[in-house]
Amino acid sequence: MSAILFDCDGVLIDSEPMGCVALAQAITAAGLPMTPDDAAAIFPGNGHAESLAWMTANGLDGGAVLAEVDRILFAMFEHEVPLIPGIEAVLDAIDVPMAVCSNSMIRRLDLSLGRTPLPRRFGRHVYSAEQVARAKPAPDLALFAAGQLGIRPEDAIFIDDNVHGVACARSAGCLAVGFVGPSDHRPEQDARLRAAGAHHVVHGTDGLLALLRTRIPSSQKMA
Repeated sequence: MSAILFDCDGVLIDSEPMGCVALAQAITAAGLPMTPDDAAAIFPGNGHAESLAWMTANGLDGGAVLAEVDRILFAMFEHEVPLIPGIEAVLDAIDVPMAVCSNSMIRRLDLSLGRTPLPRRFGRHVYSAEQVARAKPAPDLALFAAGQLGIRPEDAIFIDDNVHGVACARSAGCLAVGFVGPSDHRPEQDARLRAAGAHHVVHGTDGLLALLRTRIPSSQKMA
């Protein structure tokens, strides 16, 4: 394998619990009671259009709710954007082209990932579903990122913590790696990722680094 494509939320930054809190608060305020656990079962990995459609189908003003979600979440980002424990060591250990492939909007990526030390490791290769016709689970984002890196999709490892990302990777021809982070408490998430077609499922960054070291040519390993 000659390149790695990373999802952002839940793989690089530990922001999905924060996002679920913001969703639960905004949806509850709009008149539909919801807990963060409820939100975690519905929204992680969704693109903007998919989240908007869910809210509209449930009788909410989706645009207003998502604007409130952003307001709450971006205020949280002002205080802290936690990294997935150990992810910096992973990025430092493997010397191959890398890109970020996220269903998040560009503004959210700027205000979350952009507040961490990670963007310098990716340069201009931070990509949002806003830049392609279809968000994950469609293959568009993986295909776009591979093209920007100048590699074949089948030579890329795609790492994602959600079934949409696994489906994107598989349909693009990438090696699909399901990632279960330390704060991911969704029941049977490992099984869901495998059922979606993940070639491998790893738990935490130690497991991720161990897998990458078996898949990246030894001449391209830094440590």
